[in-house]
Amino acid sequence: MSDAKTTIEQALREAGLEWESPADGSYVVKLPGTRKLSTTVSLLVGRHSLSVNAFVVRCPDENHEAVHRWLLERNTRLYGVAYAIDPLGDVYLVGRLPLPAVTPEEIDRILGTVLEAADGSFNTLLEMGFASAIRKEYAWRTSRGESTRNLDAFARLTRGEN
Repeated sequence: MSDAKTTIEQALREAGLEWESPADGSYVVKLPGTRKLSTTVSLLVGRHSLSVNAFVVRCPDENHEAVHRWLLERNTRLYGVAYAIDPLGDVYLVGRLPLPAVTPEEIDRILGTVLEAADGSFNTLLEMGFASAIRKEYAWRTSRGESTRNLDAFARLTRGEN
């Protein structure tokens, strides 16, 4: 267990990531994103395994079946983690590694997978699960003459609405 903690701390330092350890064997890591501002990852060293948990997006407002199908199809291509939903319907990435598999390379690989799966899918998940809210937000902003710059990624949804 202490070998895993040392390895994790070394890997996080070497990667230059922002992180803290709120309790022994518990790590909260902030991964910077491009679509999603950041993704927070929880790493928890247990007696036999390391658990990985990261929030992706809240429960979709609409189109649940298509969102869940998309997540399940993506799970087949992920390494070490999988999309999951909690009792509220919020989407997470979860995984578990045996402690002997915890190496600096494996920590880097898992965190890279989490970042790509959370940040890389963020706009797609928003389009699928929050299209109506995005359209309403766009209409509200344009009616008030406010900037819609941070909605540019969703132009496909807002085109034609002025």
